[in-house]
Amino acid sequence: MTRSFHHIAFWAFALLSLPMAAGAAGEAKTLNVLFIGNSFTARHNLSTVVKSMAEAGNPGLTFNRTDVIYGGRTLKDHWRLGTQNIVKQSTLTEAEEKATIAALEKDAADPKDKYAKNALARHAEVLAKLEANRKPWDIIVLQSYRDDIEGDPTAYAEYAPKFAALAKAQGARVILYETTPNTQNPQPLTKVPDPAPILAKERAIAALAKKIDASVAPMALVALRCQTQRPDLTLRFINDAHLNQTMSYLTACTLYAAIFHQSPVSLPIDSVTDIRTMETPTHDKTKDRDGNPITRKFSDKDRADLQRIAWEGWSEFQKLP
Repeated sequence: MTRSFHHIAFWAFALLSLPMAAGAAGEAKTLNVLFIGNSFTARHNLSTVVKSMAEAGNPGLTFNRTDVIYGGRTLKDHWRLGTQNIVKQSTLTEAEEKATIAALEKDAADPKDKYAKNALARHAEVLAKLEANRKPWDIIVLQSYRDDIEGDPTAYAEYAPKFAALAKAQGARVILYETTPNTQNPQPLTKVPDPAPILAKERAIAALAKKIDASVAPMALVALRCQTQRPDLTLRFINDAHLNQTMSYLTACTLYAAIFHQSPVSLPIDSVTDIRTMETPTHDKTKDRDGNPITRKFSDKDRADLQRIAWEGWSEFQKLP
């Protein structure tokens, strides 16, 4: 497939798929969206920020979001913990879910395996509500986390297709949410980072996305663009290795672009609130890990810049060979 043909096919899919997922004209529009990830999805209640943007940018839309979060875990871990059953919940059988529970019970016997215990509780609820939760997903977001930077193929390149195949069988679109924990800056920058390793990684993610017919939230590229155009902005906390409110806002804007294939510029959402507070004896719930207000309200300029940077970064990613 030539690049020009692929580009045309991509935009044809973008234009055709969204109305089908959202519902016919004149009907209530609903998107059922599943976010699979770890704290890079949980922090700042990222999926709720995306929901706010989605509903603000698409009047009449109901954006139903569900998170499956295991802190610090990768897609490989999610597979072991049975998250694939939630992906295929519209067709999941009682026997399949009981088999997953049985496997998790063996893993949960290890007192050090807290994730199996958490997953076991989740799947007990899935089994109890099996028939009530038959709704198919419209979109499934697959978050990476360090599993996309080493190996050939990387663990992300191995497990994203497994989840994507199940998603496609349910009629769902797939979004690859690429995190970039190694390139987020806790301090303002005085020089632009080397783009070479970032572009190499992005080409690998682009190849994976093409292979499984997925859209991408290319956060390494978007972060680089932000660091180039707004080096005064920081993208992670000083006292916490996670993305800060600014990076979370950039991520939500980029996910919006990936979901709707339209620009987030001019969306009215202007603030992000973290879920982790300052670690002090008083546990001040109004302060984030760096002692700043836990809710960051962006100025009109910063909001406009971040929305534009997210759109430009996402658009640049579409041109990668």
